[in-house]
Amino acid sequence: MIHLKGLVGILFAAVMVMTIAAPAAMADSTVPLPSPAKAFKGKQCVEPADVMRRQHMTFLNHQRDETMRQGIRGNKYSLQQCINCHATADPKIMGGTVRTLQPFCGECHEYAAVNIDCFACHNPTAPLETSENMPLDKMIAAHLGQGNPDVSSGKAGGAQ
Repeated sequence: MIHLKGLVGILFAAVMVMTIAAPAAMADSTVPLPSPAKAFKGKQCVEPADVMRRQHMTFLNHQRDETMRQGIRGNKYSLQQCINCHATADPKIMGGTVRTLQPFCGECHEYAAVNIDCFACHNPTAPLETSENMPLDKMIAAHLGQGNPDVSSGKAGGAQ
């Protein structure tokens, strides 16, 4: 009987220590939140950023079904539109010579451990520069956080 009381006391003490120590240990081991690259062009996305974060896959799947089954192309949720706005040059990818979705999509998908399979078929790159796009040096500076491209011109920045 004495051993049982001692065992209960030890278990109670262990639970109390774990309850008190666990939040402190978790506070020191937090994973930093993702910070995706800003949109390459455009002033705002087709939907508010919080809606796109939660529902972008629903929009893309619906658009895919309309395109594949009904032949409807070019709607506001097309993957090509996403690529045109969100593909950015990253100096770590091919020396920054291509615009790719990795700096934008990859940040959150790696954080959430989600595998993107869109690009098994689709090309994830966009033209590097056109008359309506941001020049490469400004794009790389914006990606690295070294500049603030002019969002008001509609040539850079924009909502995520």
